[in-house]
Amino acid sequence: MRQGKHISSLQNPLVRQILQLKEKKRGRDKTGLFILEGQRELQLALRGGYEITKVFFCADIISLEELANLFPSVAADIEAIELSREVYRRVAYREKTEGMLALAKAKSHKLQDLEFHRRNPLILIAQSPEKPGNLGALLRTADAADLDAVILADPKSDLYNPNIIRSSVGCLFTVNIAVDSSDEVLQFLKEKEISLYSAALTASQLYSELDYTGPVAIAVGTEATGLTDRWISESDASVIIPMKGQIDSMNLSVSAAILIFEALRQRNFD
Repeated sequence: MRQGKHISSLQNPLVRQILQLKEKKRGRDKTGLFILEGQRELQLALRGGYEITKVFFCADIISLEELANLFPSVAADIEAIELSREVYRRVAYREKTEGMLALAKAKSHKLQDLEFHRRNPLILIAQSPEKPGNLGALLRTADAADLDAVILADPKSDLYNPNIIRSSVGCLFTVNIAVDSSDEVLQFLKEKEISLYSAALTASQLYSELDYTGPVAIAVGTEATGLTDRWISESDASVIIPMKGQIDSMNLSVSAAILIFEALRQRNFD
């Protein structure tokens, strides 16, 4: 990367662009760009094949030389723009910061482009995920399990919301992700002959009684309402995780992890 200009004004057009990408879905959708912050996040994005267009850094926290040593794979012609501490404090969104952020191009995540690395794929489907923290946690679980894909059906938030990137600790960039409508996702599963197991608060089968060794998609809904009736009715099985205490449900990512790792156990963690 090469040394760029120094920005000390909050009114600078680049600063306004960063803030728009940070705060507005419309800005991310219009430009196809997003902001990522943090060393691990940038490393994972580069490893995941994301195109970086600009890098910003605060010299009071990290030097250009340190930045270049940390990210040798950033193209030599990419501009590294220095921000004053005041400007950096305004554009950063993490409480504990490492003095750098980057501008990157979003990917398309088309369902028809989805490819699997297993002969019998294991997929997680999240219907209408709303809370960035929950979606980020699901992506962390998907990365830990090395799932073939995560499919988002009718999502309520865009993937490149900074809170999703932060809560996923960069796993957004390591997981194979597709986004589409419920209609298209259900049709896709039928065409690919992938069994659909849906998590439900009331169901006829315990999660541990099912066979996960074939091509399987595990579907979860929101914590508030769960999956819609349509997803339940079109499932090959509705599964339940038995509760021994006073509550009737668990955190979404915890429930998904239990189902996913049962599937991996049956597959000998392959």
